[in-house]
Amino acid sequence: MSLIKSISGIRGTIGGKTGDNLTPEDIVKFVSAYAEWLKNNRNGKKLKVVVGRDARISGQMVKMIVNGTLSGCGIDVIDIDLASTPTTEMAVVHFNADGGLILTASHNPLQWNALKMLNHKGEFLSGDDGKAILDIVDKGIESYAEVHDLGKIDTASYHQEHIDEIIKLELVKPEIIAHKNFKVVIDGINSVGALIIPDLLKSLGVTEIIELNNEANGHFAHPAEPLPENVIEICQTVKETKADLGIVVDPDVDRLALIDENGIMFGEEYTIVAVAEYILKHKKGNTVSNLSSSRALKDITEKEGGEYFASAVGEVNVVEMMKAQNAVIGGEGNGGVIYPELHYGRDALVGIALFLSHLAHEDIKVSELKKRYPPYIIIKDKIELSPELNVDELLNDVEKAYQNEQVNTTDGVKIDFKNGWVHLRKSNTEPIIRIYCEAATEREAKELAKGIKQNINNSFTI
Repeated sequence: MSLIKSISGIRGTIGGKTGDNLTPEDIVKFVSAYAEWLKNNRNGKKLKVVVGRDARISGQMVKMIVNGTLSGCGIDVIDIDLASTPTTEMAVVHFNADGGLILTASHNPLQWNALKMLNHKGEFLSGDDGKAILDIVDKGIESYAEVHDLGKIDTASYHQEHIDEIIKLELVKPEIIAHKNFKVVIDGINSVGALIIPDLLKSLGVTEIIELNNEANGHFAHPAEPLPENVIEICQTVKETKADLGIVVDPDVDRLALIDENGIMFGEEYTIVAVAEYILKHKKGNTVSNLSSSRALKDITEKEGGEYFASAVGEVNVVEMMKAQNAVIGGEGNGGVIYPELHYGRDALVGIALFLSHLAHEDIKVSELKKRYPPYIIIKDKIELSPELNVDELLNDVEKAYQNEQVNTTDGVKIDFKNGWVHLRKSNTEPIIRIYCEAATEREAKELAKGIKQNINNSFTI
């Protein structure tokens, strides 16, 4: 079964059996439920929805079904076609739309696609709103629009407008960037990043750009998640061409990974750390990341006189916490930068602009910038569970066992030790507990994981 229904959207593999995969029938069902939810929440006016997609090869097929379904529900469509996730989010507000649908499975392989649902602010739905849509799916749709009430489908673009809004930001400095004459290598993975990142860099004053995998044809040149083992080509190219920086994004451009001048990954966890340092040096305030993100952001925030807050895992939770704490910058350790001066969504494009502004302002190499930050290593592990085990009880007992440490139960159980932290979360899709550990060295992180697993194994039959 490869259809995952959650409050954040519907994700699945293309083809196969209805109800088990993301088939045309499933697409119609979930889009219809989203349309019905909009009608229930937007005061009965004529509605419009922005639809954007990444370049994966199923995208055109999915888009045609989505657009037709929205029209059949009596909702007007603004089809911006190939566009990054943050571009689609901002387009919702620009076109004064009532919502948005992003057709992307993010870092999943090309056989996957997904329906990511936005509200009228261009932000992902709350948990309650997502649950309401799933409830509508279960109940079914009673009727569709009559012939004279069908929605119209228009095409538009928000490509250049997104770039223009980034360039206008006070802390984005094209003149300083241009003066540095950076040579930059881009890996667009043959998706929408290949379309918009070169144009962004040119607008920032970068003239020497080397493009890899720059056709938006959906045939991903390597596994889509920007992990070290997947980005060997760009690391080699940066080093061979003596470039100043390498830029890697995922297929929908909401995650940003950077490569230093030696062809070494900067570390996705440190994307938000570097950008936050730059923001906090010019605008004092608070920061937010999720509980599984690096402690380095907390260290940098407190160094610059701000206060750090940790949210539950998930972009919508980070955004909610950022609003509550009036954070000036936030994001996730997977390379997701959320800059509220632009919009409340992970945006690799604004991350690029702010990072280059920081690099130019400091007048140092990328590797030298990295050395300024606390050195932490995060490892990921898991515990496989027996079907009869009550996971919630297990996590409660873990909390009690470590009650003398600093414990956070916002999302699973996170235990902060002097030399690192451990975060345990139950999986929504597998019978496992996910374990995230961070420490100054890989050996110390592994020791933390080993200790937690031994304590659980000694106390429970899993």
